Amino acid sequence: MRAVIQRVKEAKVSVDNTIIGKINTGLLVFLGVGEGDNKEDVDYLVKKIINLRVFEDVDGKMNLSAKDTNKELLVVSQFTLYGDCRQGRRPSFFTAASPEQAKKLYEYFVLRVQETGLKVESGQFQAMMDVALVNDGPVTLLLDSNKQF
Repeated sequence: MRAVIQRVKEAKVSVDNTIIGKINTGLLVFLGVGEGDNKEDVDYLVKKIINLRVFEDVDGKMNLSAKDTNKELLVVSQFTLYGDCRQGRRPSFFTAASPEQAKKLYEYFVLRVQETGLKVESGQFQAMMDVALVNDGPVTLLLDSNKQF
């Protein structure tokens, strides 16, 4: 399972010009599910993301987490995180999970973050979405539950 995490001042996701998820200061999480991923991958990433120390303390150092500061999360599914561009000019998505598996794990991810008590908004699985954000920093991080990076 892969995630691109961006620290944001605000972010929103829209489908058909209707805002379906919106947060203020917090983390925008683009989440990709790979073939073979399971609930353990979700649990690892949830714990990692909510505890990442990417928010500044009083000394201006990135020393506080979303959990420490009660920040909001916007979670958007993005299978293209499994796009393989090493050959040719068109990405291959053969390592992405099937839509059925990915939807279950995406929904489980959102539920697990909700269980932490943080405010969570989400996109719409398999929809064409417009995502708007104000990146804070910018701070953008990559995570992989298999620790490939």
